[in-house]
Amino acid sequence: MGEKKKNKSNSKVEEEPQQQEQQLSANKRKRKEVFPYGNYKAYYGYRIGQGIDEDPRLKVFKKEWFEGKDCLDIGCNSGVVTVQIAKKFHCRSILGIDIDYNLIQDAKWRLKQIMRKESAGENSTSACKSEVATQTNCSESSENAYSSEGTNEGTSDCSPSNKKLSDIVFFQTEDFIHPEINERKERPRSFLQNRCIAKKHYDTILCLSVAKWIHLNWGDDGLITLFSRVWELLHPGGIFVFEPQPWRSYESNRLVSETTARNCRDIKFRPDDFMEILLDKIGFRKVDDITSALSGSKTGFNRPIFVFHK
Repeated sequence: MGEKKKNKSNSKVEEEPQQQEQQLSANKRKRKEVFPYGNYKAYYGYRIGQGIDEDPRLKVFKKEWFEGKDCLDIGCNSGVVTVQIAKKFHCRSILGIDIDYNLIQDAKWRLKQIMRKESAGENSTSACKSEVATQTNCSESSENAYSSEGTNEGTSDCSPSNKKLSDIVFFQTEDFIHPEINERKERPRSFLQNRCIAKKHYDTILCLSVAKWIHLNWGDDGLITLFSRVWELLHPGGIFVFEPQPWRSYESNRLVSETTARNCRDIKFRPDDFMEILLDKIGFRKVDDITSALSGSKTGFNRPIFVFHK
C-alpha cells in the first residue's frame, strides 16, 4: 500500500514539470507579438518579396527629387528603402528615423554590412587598377592615357556619387510627432551623439505607409502634426513624397492596442480627405499623383503615391 502511494507521488512530481511546460507554451501562443506602431520586423521581406532587388516604388521616383539633396525618411523601419534611395539617386544626405530603437539598430547594422561589402569590392578594384598601371608603365603613351583618366576621376571625387554611404546615410531613433520627448527621454549615448546629424530643413521628405500608424496612435491631432511638421521642415520648393494607407487598412489594424481601437472610432479625417488638408489647410501648392506608373507591388501593397510641392 505504501509503495503504491509512493509511486503515485513520484508520478505526480514527474507530471508537474510537463504541465508547467505545456502551460508556458500555451501562454506564449496567447501572447502573440503585436506592433502598435507598424514597427514590423522583417517588414521589407514580405513587402518587397523574394527575388526582387529593388523596392518597386523606386521605379516611379524621379532622380531630381533626391540627387544632391538633403532628404528625410520618416518611419524608415530597418532602412532598406533609405539605403536604396541613397545608392540609386545619389542624395547629398538622407536621414532615416523610426520610433523603434531596435529597428534603427538593425538599420545601422545593415548599413555597416553594405559598407563592408563595398569596401571589399573597392579593394579588389584598386588592386586590379594597380596591376594595370604597372603593366602600362612599359609604354609611354599608355602611361599618359592612364594619367589622363586618373585626372578625370579625381575631378568628381566631391560629388555625392563618389562619397561613401556612411557619409550620406544616417539613422536615428525619433518620435516625429513629439520631438520634445526625444530631448527629455533617456537614450543610449550613441543616440545623443547622433543628434547633431538632424538638419533643420530638407529638400525632400518621404512618408511611406506610415501615416496610418501615426493616425491610429495619436488621432487626428497627430495626423495634422505630421503634415505641419513636414511643411515646416521642407525648404521652399521642397518635395513631400507621401504614400497613405486606405481606410480598410485602418480597420484591419485598429485592434493592435486599446489606444488604436479608441482613436479609430474617433477619427474624423479619412484618407480621402488628406489631399484637401495638405493643399488647402497646410499650404502645399500642387500635387502629382504617380500611382498609375507604379507596378510590381505585392498584393495588399498597391497604394497610392502622391508628390506634394511646397
